[in-house]
Amino acid sequence: MLIVLKMNSVGEDCTDLKREYDQCFNRWFAEKFLKEDRSGDPCTEMFKKYQHCVQKAIKEKNIPIDGVEFMGPNKEKPDS
Repeated sequence: MLIVLKMNSVGEDCTDLKREYDQCFNRWFAEKFLKEDRSGDPCTEMFKKYQHCVQKAIKEKNIPIDGVEFMGPNKEKPDS
């Protein structure tokens, strides 16, 4: 039995983007990456949109991010 938990994003407005990215990534991972197809990640632009939304939500909610390491195609810390 497989149990999939769907977590919401830190920003309510970002949840749909998160789910779209998660679905894209999971499909790519299962159908390409695990089959050794390293031809690229079709989800990069979707991730960037989601990342931008999350960064905006973090800023609006005044969530401290000092000392947090960032992941993804753009590893730069968001503007404070």
